[in-house]
Parts: sequence; C-alpha cells; structure tokens
Amino acid sequence: MISQETVQRIINTINITEVVGDFVQLKRRGTNYLGLCPFHNEKTPSFTVSPSKEIYKCFGCGKSGNAISFVMEHEKLGYAEALRWLAKKYNIEIQETEIDPEYKERQQTADSLFIINQFAQRFFEEQLWDTELGQAVAYSYLQHRGFSDATIRKFGLGYCPNERDTFARTAVKNQYNTELLLKTGLVVQRDYGLQDNYRDRIIFPVHNHIGKVIGFGARLIKNRDNAPKYINTPENELYVKSKLLYGIYFSRQSIERNNECLLVEGYTDVISLHQAGVENVVASGGTALTPDQLRLIKRYTKHLTILYDGDAAGVKAALRGLDLALQEGLYVKLVLLPDNEDPDSYVNRVGKEAFNNFIQENKKDFILFQTEVALKEAGNDSQKRSEVVNRIAESISKIDKTEDFSRQQDYIRQTASLLRVDEEGLISLVNKFVREKLQKEQRKQLQEQSAPQLDADPADEEQLDANLALLLGNELQERAVIRSLLLYGLLPFGEVNLQADADTPVTPIDGETVATFIFKSLEDFHFDNAELEKLYQLYKSWYDAGLAPTEKSFVYYTDESINRLVISLLEFPYELSPRWEEMIQGKKTNEIEQSLKDSKLSVNYFRLRKLKRMVEQNQQELQQSADADTQQQLMEVHLELKRIERDITAELGTVIIK
Repeated sequence: MISQETVQRIINTINITEVVGDFVQLKRRGTNYLGLCPFHNEKTPSFTVSPSKEIYKCFGCGKSGNAISFVMEHEKLGYAEALRWLAKKYNIEIQETEIDPEYKERQQTADSLFIINQFAQRFFEEQLWDTELGQAVAYSYLQHRGFSDATIRKFGLGYCPNERDTFARTAVKNQYNTELLLKTGLVVQRDYGLQDNYRDRIIFPVHNHIGKVIGFGARLIKNRDNAPKYINTPENELYVKSKLLYGIYFSRQSIERNNECLLVEGYTDVISLHQAGVENVVASGGTALTPDQLRLIKRYTKHLTILYDGDAAGVKAALRGLDLALQEGLYVKLVLLPDNEDPDSYVNRVGKEAFNNFIQENKKDFILFQTEVALKEAGNDSQKRSEVVNRIAESISKIDKTEDFSRQQDYIRQTASLLRVDEEGLISLVNKFVREKLQKEQRKQLQEQSAPQLDADPADEEQLDANLALLLGNELQERAVIRSLLLYGLLPFGEVNLQADADTPVTPIDGETVATFIFKSLEDFHFDNAELEKLYQLYKSWYDAGLAPTEKSFVYYTDESINRLVISLLEFPYELSPRWEEMIQGKKTNEIEQSLKDSKLSVNYFRLRKLKRMVEQNQQELQQSADADTQQQLMEVHLELKRIERDITAELGTVIIK
C-alpha cells in the first residue's frame, strides 16, 4: 500500500491545471480555465477547472472532481493506480507501508492470478497459432465462423488441446502454485492429479476495463453429451461476474464516441460486431444486468441499447431487472432482431450499414416496450391490466424527477395512452410511488439520527409530507453553513451589519475566526443530513486539534463520501433566498467582508429553519397535551422560541419562514 506520506506529497505537488492540461486544451477565463469536456462530445466549451479550489466541473455532462479523480475517470484507473500515474508524472518516489496482513494476502493473491492468467493466455494463443492441432481444429473453426486473423489476435483468442493435462503440466513446470492454478479454474484436481479444465475448447480471454486478463470463457468446438457449451472462470479475487462486461476494454472509446452502448449476450456477438465495424458493444454473459454493470456502462455513456434475438422468455426476464437502469439514470432502448437471428448471424448477413440502420429504425423505449409486452400478456383480464398499470407507474417513478422531469412527464403521457387510463390518474399513481420512496428514506434518516419516529399510519401522510418538505428545506441551509466553513473558516471574524452597504467598516473581534463564530452559534444545534454532520464534526475536530483545515484538506480526503460531498459544495454558491442575492448584489466587498456576510447569513438561515421545526413540534405537543402544567411549560417554550426567531429575523431584515 502507498504510504500516507507519499500520498500527501502527491497531493501537495499536483497542479490540477497541469494534470487536466495533459488531456484538455485549456484557456484562461478569469480565475478559472475553460476547455472542451473530455467525457462527452461538445463543440462549445463547458468544462471548467478551478485552480484555487482544485476541482473541475463540466456544465454539460455534470462530471466533476479533483485531479486524482480526473485521472481515475479519464484513464479508467483505480485510486492507487491513479496515484502511481501522478507520482510518475511529478517524479515522486513511491514509498510502501505496512498493511493489514489479510488485505496484503488478498492483494498478493490477485497479483498472482493476473500473472497466471497472462501466462495462460499466451499458452492458449500459442496452441492456436503454432501447433498443427490448433490450426486444424481451432483455427479452421474460427475461420468457418468468419473471424479474420486480425480479429482473432485483437481479442487474444486461443485453444486448449484435447489432452488430459497439457496446460497443467506446462504451468507446474513453470513453477506456478497449484492452489492458485485451481483458483483460476484453468485446472481441476482429479485422482490422477491436475487436469486441464478447458480441453478441446476455444478460449476467450476476459479483460477488465484497463485491459488486464481477469478470467476466461471456454467454448466447446464439437458438442459432447452432458458437456456444457461454455465454461467460465469461477469467482475469485479478480473475476466477479456481476461486475464485468465482456469486451468493455475494446469498446470503451467507441461507446464514448457514439454516446451509446449496445448490449448483447455472448462473446461471439461482440467479436462479430467489432469485426464488422460496430465497436460500441459489450456482452453481459446472458444474465440480468446488475447495478455494478450498469455503473460501468454509465462511466462511458447514459444511453444503453439492448439487442435481443426475440426469445420471449429471455426478453421478459431481462425486463424485470431494467428498473435498476432507470435508477442509475440510464436511457434504455430495446431492439428485437428478426426471427432466427442473433447479432452475430445478422451482422454477418447484412453488413455494418444495414445493421446500424435496423438498430436505429427499430429501437423501442424500455418503458413503452414493457407496457406493450405486459398489456399483450394481460389481454382483457381487468385485474391483470390493473397490475400492469401499477407496474408501469412504479417503473416511471424510478426516474429522478428533479433531473429529468420532462422525460418522466413524456413517459406518463405515452403510457397513459397505451394503458387507456386517465393521464392525471397516472400522474397521481407515479407520485404515490415517489412519495412512498421519499417517506421510506426520511424514516430511515430520522431513525439513524435517533429523532422522534413519525407515525406510519396513512392518515398522517399530510404531516409526513410537511416534515419532508421541511427536511429538504433544512438541507439548503445546512449546505450553506458547511460551505462558509470550508471557504472562510480560517478568516478573522468581526461584527458586521448584514443590511449595511460595502463601505460600512467591519469591527474585528480579537482572536475570533469565522469557524469559531459558527461553532459558537450552532453549539446547541445538529445537522439533519448525516453526511453534513460528519463533515462538520470532522472539521471541528481538526480545528480544535490546532490544525488549519482548508478546502484542499477535504477535496483530497481519503473518505470518498466526504470527498464527493465537499466537491459538490464547492461547485456552486448556495444562495438561500432571492433576498440574500438582493442584499449582496452589486456591492464591492473584499473577501473578509464577504465571508462575514455569507457566514452570518448562512448561520442565521440555518437557525431559523431549525427554530421553525422546534416551534412546530412544540405546537403539536401543546395540542396533544391535556395536563395544565405541561401546557404552561410548553407555552413558555413556544414564546421563547418565537422571541429568538424574531431576533434573528430582525437582524436579517426580512421574514423568510412562513
């Protein structure tokens, strides 16, 4: 593992403008730099790099991060690999540190498996190209399938001879560990010793997204009784079926370039399409898509087109899992190929141009296709049709309404027509599923924070929605407070009139900083958002320990959730009301004056939201209480809370909470 000292040296040395500038032509625009986004096709620059905050942000596709995450995203590397890339760029010597023995053992096993897989691929390739049997059996088979020499070499295809232990003996002779060989699935243990597992099969190496061989698929050349057509590597430290897509290494650039990923079922489908010039294609191995596979696709595009051979059972099985794709924000299309055709046979018969034209002309939207299939199944059965309406509404509810409102509304309009239901009724049903999801998330959040539990009775839905709206409102103020802490925490604090103009002098307070002002002001308050509370407490602990935390301290923090949160906070200024913008618009304030205004506004808005919640909770308790003494106490609390609220509102000069 890379030592923390080395990581810190890398972070202290790297310059995000230099790192991004290796891949993007940047032009200075004020304090920032602007260029064409490397993550999506655009003609007008929307990719911005901030040297002061050490973050990048594309306002076209939404990608953002720091210098390390840029290298990870652009070069498709892991965190440690990105650090090594940056260390090489800046000539920083990597120092390793002692690591957990368990982790070290797993890492060593993974490294050893990579080495064995590399050796095995070379062995199988040699058997295909350099032996008479390989040429006569395997090469002739691949030629018969229409694969060219260039295609066979590109995908590293090979052959395992139909002998008991040709590979096993060679591997042992080269001193590869027997236990690790068994773990790869290349060999199996029999009474008479190690035996090759892939005998008389074409070998398909499976690469990860950076081109390393993580496993193999092995296809029978001639059908044998009771023998499976395909054998795949068993799951191990490298090969996790739910996280891989066959062909992703060869397809990733084409997927990004075309802004579309074609998904097929098998190895030969991918290879045939590549050979025909259709390179933006991967295979799932015939299983339902998993969240990890969908996120892997989303690295390169949000547009997924799935090709099916028309088998009704297979299509129905796939449809059941595609709600996950909507949750991941993917746009999913389906294409049914002509009868008795698969992608391999069809592209070989009609060629690239006709194949692409067929795809474009026959794409069907996932939700609309799902609606048509479900209605056909339901027929005239009213109960089944009602179930279909509910199923489709639930699928539509998976779409993020805040990010893709028009898409969701378009689905509602089209499916309402197909389902022959009232559009307003379908909207209500979709919103019901959305509300149930939000309520579930809110309850979970409140439980985690040990807050008073909300009654789950449906009769209380109105109150629950009100609490939810308040919770979402609170988060704006909470984010603004943390942003002020990150940007201004170490600056000196002073008395400032929020309603005064920029020429009004600031009265400094000796020894006080913006951070200490915020800590003191929020001493009796907590953040509703658990991640913001975690970040707040982390900042406070560092500050109390005598450290000087800045944005950079968190932009490169090792906890990925903190890292992402801080970057999102620094992307945009969180303006909490039009009144705030009016108060500071057009005023020439320096950094300290602006920090004081922003900090006081953020804290006061935050406290007002919290006080409103406390007032409402107090009123509920007052209404429910039948004891006179308790009522009197609650009334006194109510009056005190309203007094504090009035004081803060008077300081702001406006009433923002109604």
